Amino acid sequence: MILYNTLTKRKEEFVPNVEGKVSMYTCGPTVYHFAHIGNLRSYLMEDVLEKTFRYLGYDVKRVMNITDVGHLTSDADSGEDKMLNGAKREHKTVMEIAKFYTDAFFSDCKKLNIKRPDVVEPATNCIAEFIHMIEVLIEKDYAYVAGDNVYFDTSKLSTYYVFGNQSEDELLVGVREDVAEDTNKRNKNDFVLWFTQSKFEDQALKWESPWGLGYPGWHIECSAISMKHLGEYMDIHCGGVDNIFPHHTNEVAQSESYVGHKWCNYWFHVHHLNDKSGKMSKSKGEFLTVDLLEQKGYDPLAYRMFCLQSHYRKPLEFSYEQLDSVAATYKKLRTKTSSYAAEGTVDKAVFESYRNKFADTVGNDLNTAMAITVVYDLIKEDTNDATKHALLEDFDRVLSLNLTIPYEAEEADDELTAYVEGKIAERKEAKKAKDFAKADAIRNELLEKGIIIEDTREGVKWKRS
Repeated sequence: MILYNTLTKRKEEFVPNVEGKVSMYTCGPTVYHFAHIGNLRSYLMEDVLEKTFRYLGYDVKRVMNITDVGHLTSDADSGEDKMLNGAKREHKTVMEIAKFYTDAFFSDCKKLNIKRPDVVEPATNCIAEFIHMIEVLIEKDYAYVAGDNVYFDTSKLSTYYVFGNQSEDELLVGVREDVAEDTNKRNKNDFVLWFTQSKFEDQALKWESPWGLGYPGWHIECSAISMKHLGEYMDIHCGGVDNIFPHHTNEVAQSESYVGHKWCNYWFHVHHLNDKSGKMSKSKGEFLTVDLLEQKGYDPLAYRMFCLQSHYRKPLEFSYEQLDSVAATYKKLRTKTSSYAAEGTVDKAVFESYRNKFADTVGNDLNTAMAITVVYDLIKEDTNDATKHALLEDFDRVLSLNLTIPYEAEEADDELTAYVEGKIAERKEAKKAKDFAKADAIRNELLEKGIIIEDTREGVKWKRS
């Protein structure tokens, strides 16, 4: 297995701490809202990574946290708690919000054939572990108490920016709109390990601690949860590129200060999914969720294939035109690959040859685009159906595209029809009200999604472009 290691900035042969076993940690979601498809690109590629390890014969233990407390609206310890914002928005308790959006996240994962990690641990389960880790950091003089909060002292480290290319100016001062600059910090790139009620009086979840009633900072939870389940030595840590700084930088700082040795050998980061305006987020434009794609008639696995056709370390730009193309390709592929009968004798020589080709592609820094090319090469191969069926089942242990399952798109087509007809009715009302600007906007909106509408004597007709 060859992987690009963000820590060393080069491709390396993957060598685990214990032969044949992989300890793997994934930064999980902050469950204050639905995950958008940009968030899910990271989880999808981490799923491919885990499945590739298993495909190559490793015994994998994968752990993921659920951030249900302590993650502020800025990664630099500023703003309000995202969970509290979600609770205010929906007039629910923080824990009701956490349960609802945790369930929604795993529902999306199921639709995308993303395997549930072996261990899923909410942060609120591990307050004792956070407190213990902070106590040890204070004892070792890596942390200090100021203004009733506990901070990690980055000046104690010989190297803080372990991933390189950062400067102190990149870390925003810990403020929010209605709170003065955090003057408790000795250094502006110090970060909070534990907040007390003196920070945010309206914080919903608080626990007793040696430093007063309060709650943990975001960064401490991943370190403590990973060590709880994987021990002091971890093979690989995963996340999106936006986690590199400050979150993963701070994780390394506090974890290695706590254990006194190197903590994690390999770091795996997935690049952003962008739209035409830039990085996809929950706060701008159309909120692109798996449910929304389904409402528009797309099979979620078409989005999985969309992601697999690009390398995880490259930015990927989303558009409905591109997704339409991939969806059509995916339907044709599934129609073909599910047509091969399983009955018959498998040609062992062909099976081994193609299995080796596939393993070489996914084992080379997850070259999933080339892996799909191997699928198409197999379709063209002069061999029997049983061999093709067996290989496609084998490849799908990693790709998870349901290649041997017959493709059924009727339900998706019904949802698309309902969406388009709703827009046509909305346009009709706009024209009736002589709001021609709105009518034109609806036409353009449909066109952007690959739907052409035509006004005829028999009424409005539509088709995919």
